[in-house]
Amino acid sequence: MRGQIDSDDLHGVLATLRPKLHRYCARMTGSVIDAEDIVQDAMAKAVLSLRQPAIIHNIEGWIFRIAHNAAMDFLRQRTRQHKTFANEDFPALADEIDTIQQRQLAAAGLRTFMRLSAAERSAVVLMDVLGYSLEEIGGITESSIPAVKAALHRGRQRLRTITLEPDDRAPPTLSVAETRRLSAYVDRFNARDFDSIRNMLAEDVRVELVGRTRLRGAEAGRYFGNYERVSDWYLRLGVVEERVAVIVTNHAKPDGPPSYFILLDWRLEQVAGIRDFRHVGYITESADILFLDASDGPRTPL
Repeated sequence: MRGQIDSDDLHGVLATLRPKLHRYCARMTGSVIDAEDIVQDAMAKAVLSLRQPAIIHNIEGWIFRIAHNAAMDFLRQRTRQHKTFANEDFPALADEIDTIQQRQLAAAGLRTFMRLSAAERSAVVLMDVLGYSLEEIGGITESSIPAVKAALHRGRQRLRTITLEPDDRAPPTLSVAETRRLSAYVDRFNARDFDSIRNMLAEDVRVELVGRTRLRGAEAGRYFGNYERVSDWYLRLGVVEERVAVIVTNHAKPDGPPSYFILLDWRLEQVAGIRDFRHVGYITESADILFLDASDGPRTPL
């Protein structure tokens, strides 16, 4: 009930649900980076809504409905097409699948999900990835049960076909200039030469430690000061969703899996923006990440 939820309770629920919300939004948008923006937007809307009188019977479903609507708004803005669930009657086609098939569907890559319609993506992700019931999905998407069943059936059938197709995408490559400046940043960071790193920053550099804080200009020194005090990181050259990035692994196992990543925005030879995902490590779960070696080019995607 609304009266039983205060600000502290809501923040606690949001912190618990955040990785789950991200899994959903990432598969809806095809991007772990865009998904994090949508999750932050949805969380802010939830906190703002709490200030207004309302009765909330299912707090988790309410938050997911906010995230779903935020994701749909994002898709509409990106494609300039209005796609919603239809509420007319559909045959009850929601087919039963076994545990192995469910795991296979849940493990499908983000690009694969993007080949489904928004309605199909939503139904498959909410049921096969996140485990919600038909009734819960109907509440989140504000759709009829027959519509959800039909979207789920179509989405599952389409995914089965798509996952059998070979992935013939060519790995991305970096320009000489991109490789040079990003390699310089990574090498100096790994050498803990933070004074040299600071000399690479634009005066008005913006720093976002996602989920924690935002800094600008001279305040950015605090960001590097925090890294000086810890040693659980090792930086490598990489690409995330075809965007140049810094991939962070554990210093004890530099060649191990990514822990998180950092995005840099450049203005000529200066770093104008830093977006660090250290505190939202779940973002790597389904990210399309490549490690790159300056000497021998792209490596196998994870």
